[in-house]
Amino acid sequence: ALDDQEIVHMRILQTIYRQLTRSKLGCPRYGEHWEELGFQEGVGGSGWCRGAEPGVFFFPVLMLLLLQNFPFCIMAVNITRVVLQALREERLSRVCNRRQEVIPVLNELYAATFLRLRVLWKGQHKTVADAGPLLKELESSAKKKPKQLLKSLEAFVSR
Repeated sequence: ALDDQEIVHMRILQTIYRQLTRSKLGCPRYGEHWEELGFQEGVGGSGWCRGAEPGVFFFPVLMLLLLQNFPFCIMAVNITRVVLQALREERLSRVCNRRQEVIPVLNELYAATFLRLRVLWKGQHKTVADAGPLLKELESSAKKKPKQLLKSLEAFVSR
């Protein structure tokens, strides 16, 4: 989880803020400036990564943030919806049962779906206008091929 005492975590938050605002300056850890960017109220930028494993989630997200005109907050909400639907529709039962855990599987599928989004967004030069069809494709992958998404994340992290 995000740790205010961990210098790397704080540097990541500052990078996110500077990339989203195109500012050369950092910002305070807490304040309305985070809410204005679409993060959860009162969590000072940590709402986007609560519960995620930093080594798994931060890297694909940071790569997305480096892309111009990427609708991060909207996509994050939609990917959350997609992952929860996959769970509710029992598309993750085999993986969860095999590993005997649910939350880590959800976190990894979330990160894997973001990684897939990054590959498609950058590789196919997508824009905000492509977000709707792209979300449908991500939803299909998360529901029909969750193991494949998880393997692609594992391969990415091992690099």
